[in-house]
Amino acid sequence: MSDRQVNVSIKTILPGSTIGVLGGGQLGRMIANAGSELGYRFVTLDPTDGGPMGQVSEQIVAQYDDANAARELAKRTDVITYEFENVDANVASMLMEEAYVPQGSHLLYTTQHRLREKHAIEAAGVQVAPYREITSQADLEAAVAEFGVPCVLKTATGGYDGKGQWVIRSEQEIAEAFETLVKAKTELVLEKFIKFSKEISVIAARSPQGEVKVFPASENIHVSNILHLSIVPARINPALQQQAEQLALQIAQGLDAVGLIAVEMFVTEEGELFVNELAPRPHNSGHYTMEACRTSQFEQHVRAVCNLPLGDTSLTTSVVMVNVLGQHVAPLLERFATHDELADQLVVTPKLHLYGKADAVHNRKMGHVNVLARSSDDAMQWIESTGIWTEEWKSWN
Repeated sequence: MSDRQVNVSIKTILPGSTIGVLGGGQLGRMIANAGSELGYRFVTLDPTDGGPMGQVSEQIVAQYDDANAARELAKRTDVITYEFENVDANVASMLMEEAYVPQGSHLLYTTQHRLREKHAIEAAGVQVAPYREITSQADLEAAVAEFGVPCVLKTATGGYDGKGQWVIRSEQEIAEAFETLVKAKTELVLEKFIKFSKEISVIAARSPQGEVKVFPASENIHVSNILHLSIVPARINPALQQQAEQLALQIAQGLDAVGLIAVEMFVTEEGELFVNELAPRPHNSGHYTMEACRTSQFEQHVRAVCNLPLGDTSLTTSVVMVNVLGQHVAPLLERFATHDELADQLVVTPKLHLYGKADAVHNRKMGHVNVLARSSDDAMQWIESTGIWTEEWKSWN
């Protein structure tokens, strides 16, 4: 039975019902926090006992491919969603037969694999960077000759935060890059390197009945392949922002998405947009919505999967979201424990969100701060002046 056949019967899941979440990380935690304010209850299935979401909801402690645990989740809930795309697609497909999973398993299956994802984006009529499937070193040599260097070799599955990829900067790196990534035992894809001036993302929400809304585009700055800052409004012209939001809407509709889908894009110097990646869930670059929009991405996700009317996505203030990694926690907590005169001077309001992770490991995402301000320049000045993110600031500024 296909996803489309299963999802013919659309349900509205009213507040007071219980939502099951495959995955129990920080995104699940923030979904539960937002949904509980609407009156929903939550159960997470996650292998880490007492993880970020398990601290604020009921939890079934099991591996993601545990079919019996997934069936238990189905028994205890009225609707099931997922908080990250590496959930076992076979389990999600099985749940389609035995539970109500309005997102289905097809989009999850698509976005778990870079080649399938690129084909789907193209089928929706949206431009991606030129790419080639790589099955041998000879394929890679031919594709590098076609695209030139630099270019980016990626595994088709399993990559995130810069993992599972190699920027090939010379022909001498071809053999080593291939031998290193082929060990992942998945298909490889080579992408032409896009000379971009900015990275942006747009998060769209779609309900089972087809209502679609998009959040304002965020401008994203990465350091060491980890998102460092999201700046909103994005520093692009209004026409380009409108185009980016239209592309996200087009993808959400073309892929029959339910819930949130984050669309990451490159902006070239010439003002062209190339879609880089999709994420069928709440996204790090959408954390700014928690205080800066009339509806947060997490409330919107709950509204969408439960088939409630979608909320207003209007931006109410300029904001910069800055990620809190393990090395930032101690100095940040010290700062939040005392009166912040700099925030007063700049008229900014830093809002701290920590995820409840036990170990503040270097470069591990531990939380984020949304800096609300009259302008993004004021927010950026506060971030720089704290001295907490000095190394990241040096890396990109």
